[in-house]
Amino acid sequence: MTALIVAVSLLIGVSLGILGGGGSILTVPILVYLAGQDTKEAIATSLLVVGITSLAALIPHARAHRVRWRTGLLFGAFSMAGAYAGGRLAEYIPGTVLLVAFALMMLATAFAMLRKPRDGRARTRPAHGDLPLKHIAVEGLVVGAVTGLVGSGGGFLVVPALAILGGLPMGIAVGTSLLVIAMKSFAGLAGHLSAVSIDWGVAATVTVAAVIGSLIGARLAGRIPQDALRKAFGWFVVVMGVFVLAQQLPPAAWTHPATWAVLGSTGTLALAARMRWRSRSVRSTRSAPSTRLEPVPRAHQDAA
Repeated sequence: MTALIVAVSLLIGVSLGILGGGGSILTVPILVYLAGQDTKEAIATSLLVVGITSLAALIPHARAHRVRWRTGLLFGAFSMAGAYAGGRLAEYIPGTVLLVAFALMMLATAFAMLRKPRDGRARTRPAHGDLPLKHIAVEGLVVGAVTGLVGSGGGFLVVPALAILGGLPMGIAVGTSLLVIAMKSFAGLAGHLSAVSIDWGVAATVTVAAVIGSLIGARLAGRIPQDALRKAFGWFVVVMGVFVLAQQLPPAAWTHPATWAVLGSTGTLALAARMRWRSRSVRSTRSAPSTRLEPVPRAHQDAA
């Protein structure tokens, strides 16, 4: 079992290094289902593992100039405040509720990452541009609170916030997210330590393997196309979200009519939204100014 934990912990690091997130998405299930920890202990331990691993993965990204420092530090500072508050609040919420909420947020985020921009182009800022302070503050506080509540380093929320809402290139969003993740993971951990103890032996084993994987992943990140990176991140989160949700819902829930009603409604809404975005995309394409050359009037041709 230890060998399996180490092997999957390597994937935690590779995920963080390549995608700038996904570490805690893997860490919490590993600690719960493989290491046998209870949910709240696994959440606290995952914050420690992801925080240290993110710092290790940050170094090669920084050397490759894929970190927006001002945005990352400000985002991280606001996220730390939200993460600490979320960590203290998590003490009063059942573990199953936290994991179900975690899975639902993962699926919502994956949908945002997989959706194509309406104009077919990624909205990006200049290479050295930063986000407005008010955007950083709001997004940082919200993402930080989620981090503290569900034990997520928040990369699955930080990367979309930076790439979709902030308009950063995907590669820079990945590198910057590692700085944010490290800052708020440690803040969230501080909030949890008042009520949860950590198995330091398990934590050290998972952390060492994850750090090695993160260094490998960071080297690979710069060689992957931006659009492929975004899609890989989205589908990865879909798979893990479905897995966590399936583990938490009791078997009877899958046969209950209410479950299928919710799933059917969600699928219908998703399909309707997709059709609406496609329709808007087609209309914007048709209304775009034509670049065709107009024929020269005959009178002008004779004059020539």
